[in-house]
Amino acid sequence: MNIFYSPSGIVDYRHPIQGLRDMADAGLKQIFLDIGMYCSGKDLENYGKTAKTKSPDRVSSLRTPQTLLQQIQPVLEQCRQHCLSADCLRIPRLPWNTKRTELNPVLEQIAESAVYLCGRIGCRYLIVPPLFAGIEKGMEWQTNQAYYLRLAQVAREQHVILLLENQCRSYNGHLLRGNCSNGTDAAEWIDRLNAEAARQLHPADNVSAEPTPIFGFCLDTGICTLCGQNMQDIITTLGDRLKAVILRDCERHRESSLLPFTAAYKGQSSADWLGLIRGLRDIHFDGSLILDFEDTAAAFSPLLRPRLLPLARSVAGYFRWQIGIESLLRKYAFIVLFGAGNMCRNYMKCYGDKYPPLFTCDNNRAVWGTEFCGLEVKPPASLKELPDNCGVFICNIYYREIEQQLRDMGIINIEFFNDEYMPSFHFDRLDTDERSNY
Repeated sequence: MNIFYSPSGIVDYRHPIQGLRDMADAGLKQIFLDIGMYCSGKDLENYGKTAKTKSPDRVSSLRTPQTLLQQIQPVLEQCRQHCLSADCLRIPRLPWNTKRTELNPVLEQIAESAVYLCGRIGCRYLIVPPLFAGIEKGMEWQTNQAYYLRLAQVAREQHVILLLENQCRSYNGHLLRGNCSNGTDAAEWIDRLNAEAARQLHPADNVSAEPTPIFGFCLDTGICTLCGQNMQDIITTLGDRLKAVILRDCERHRESSLLPFTAAYKGQSSADWLGLIRGLRDIHFDGSLILDFEDTAAAFSPLLRPRLLPLARSVAGYFRWQIGIESLLRKYAFIVLFGAGNMCRNYMKCYGDKYPPLFTCDNNRAVWGTEFCGLEVKPPASLKELPDNCGVFICNIYYREIEQQLRDMGIINIEFFNDEYMPSFHFDRLDTDERSNY
């Protein structure tokens, strides 16, 4: 599972040296290049309105592969110097409330230039949001079908995969569900586009899909939050069509790009992270996670932003760990749990049959030799007798104390288990104070 970090809010595209150096120093390896850094939705909206605005220069510079490369070259050069790779790009989009239909051809020119750019720099994925400005209701598919199939011819030549993206739409200032926000519709669009792209390549053959599909999907969690959607339903419907997920928090009434878990009220996050993680586990997701925290980063002083980056890296790593928890369980031939409380009980409820532990252990002498959820409870000293291919999963919130205890014992294969995002829960909690010394 790859993790990409958006440099927006951190890197000044005109002077990218410091920001990209900070990202590299924080241990970040891959960046997500949003061409909107060079041309915002506002720039697009103002394009052609007045000769005095700077917007025409910004928009025009993206309309050919040569000028787009010139714009982005300083960032690419600094990425090379700091060993940062860029394997995922996104083209800009218009504001949700725009009425400027005449800008759709401009967006197509930008998208085509971006495809060529991806081919030139070896970038695999290009996120191309559907066109929506001024399109009559009921004509969204027909308009976008022609748009995407024209891009598909270039994408095939450049070995680039085009990712559609879920959208909002503005209705009297209120943001509602837009193109591809419904999982079933999005899946149908992708399947039909891949089938049509295959027929372009082999018009005489009766083919239903390309061997390597040209089209996939990128899910923007911010849009899901704005639209109040259950992310698990969308993800399971998309299945392996889902190639990338943009992780960003935002308030439910206003679009923004915040570090996950920071748009919270009374300890509760606005985003449906439970549904997201459950859904990605359901489909065994192994694509790309894109962390976008532009507004959080921009709100920090430039002096503080370098301190924010290690936290962002930890947040992204946390999502990768949670999503891939079953892969971690499959890593070991044998499993032992440490802890005989609520977390152990949740493990046994959700994974006990599929990944049965040999036993569990606990620091509480009073429970040694008893049985808990069908497991014998043993003292920690029993862990010294484990085979080499056995993983010890800590099922207790005091992870760091127990991890140090195990390391002091010479245990090597130490893993954390967490029950915050289980497929199901026990709602009657045990009194852990009575079961553990921690």
